[in-house]
Amino acid sequence: MPRAPRSKQAIRERVWSLLTERGVARFPGAMGRIPNFIGAEAAARRLADSPAWRAARVVKCNPDAPQLPVRVLALRQGKRLFMAVPRLRQERCFLELDPRRLAGRERTAASIRGAAQFGKPTLPKDMPMVDLIVAGSVAVDRKGARIGKGGGFSDLEFALLTELGLVGRWTTVVTTVHPLQVVPAPIPMFAHDIPLDLIVTPEDTIAAPRRHTRPEGILWSILPEEKIAEIPVLARLAQAAR
Repeated sequence: MPRAPRSKQAIRERVWSLLTERGVARFPGAMGRIPNFIGAEAAARRLADSPAWRAARVVKCNPDAPQLPVRVLALRQGKRLFMAVPRLRQERCFLELDPRRLAGRERTAASIRGAAQFGKPTLPKDMPMVDLIVAGSVAVDRKGARIGKGGGFSDLEFALLTELGLVGRWTTVVTTVHPLQVVPAPIPMFAHDIPLDLIVTPEDTIAAPRRHTRPEGILWSILPEEKIAEIPVLARLAQAAR
């Protein structure tokens, strides 16, 4: 794979195009998304073999299609699974999926629609401490830098849970991707970006050194007022801090 350009959007565009051109993107296509890819199930199984996964009891996972096999495995292996409500648009902005109530329905419950049906809406402050976070990615590099699709919600969720003391150094952050999503050029990282500890492809497990600093909470100074107003839990926290 040729060296990727440095701007985040240019890297996204390059990876989306590569996945499409090489015929490894699954429905509904790569462009503009956390891309679903051929081999997502194998990557999930490889992740499930990792010590960090085996030790985890509470998992927070993104809701995107390529991580559906990860969510199914989490429920089948008895892990408490949390998924964010899209765009954090409700005050109870996480959905808890309890594997004890979902025996035989794990595949359905792990989908976006199923999580809305079977998940228990939960306030962030009522969540347990999170052992492992699965973040959806468009592109990653081997030092643990990551790019999402550009909405910033994974970063906000991480910052919110860190602010509440539910995510910390004990929390492992992982992603599953196609090998074409692992780019050779360094990905630019900013103060709000989540670095990865583990990158898993269908054929490889890459342990990333913790060279990037994790956000220590919500970076209020870089959040636009309109963004805070759109997200009920942020609006409430901001009001309490004033």
